[in-house]
Amino acid sequence: MAHVELSLSDAFGRRQDPVDSLANWVASVAVAAEPCLIIDVDAVIAAASVSCCDLLGLGSPDSVVGQPLLDGNLRLVDFTTARNELTDAEVDKIPPLLALTSGRLAHGLLRVRTDPDGRSDATVDAIATPLLVDGAVAGSLTFFSEV
Repeated sequence: MAHVELSLSDAFGRRQDPVDSLANWVASVAVAAEPCLIIDVDAVIAAASVSCCDLLGLGSPDSVVGQPLLDGNLRLVDFTTARNELTDAEVDKIPPLLALTSGRLAHGLLRVRTDPDGRSDATVDAIATPLLVDGAVAGSLTFFSEV
């Protein structure tokens, strides 16, 4: 009979120091192939993958890191044919921000204007999780997928 054992100890003898998950995820997202984004607790972009920037029409990662997520970077529109910009109340409910404020996993669809002229947009599925440092929410990590 086969036997599988799970051990939660450190199998490789590495020292288990407290980690800053925000810093670890920033390093991973910066080189990720998947469309993903990290914002800090102030909703400032801490890291974005190239594929995320392409999908959301953000420009290059270098140009958006350190910039507020919503001040002209991410242009959200509603699902009507008029494609109106979202109200502040609606924006507060988008997954990256909801994960910050709720401290929980957040999921939803977004319609994003992908060019500065407003002629094209993309519908994306977003799943966000809060990132904790010393037990407190320090940011959120969001993965995007075009629908």
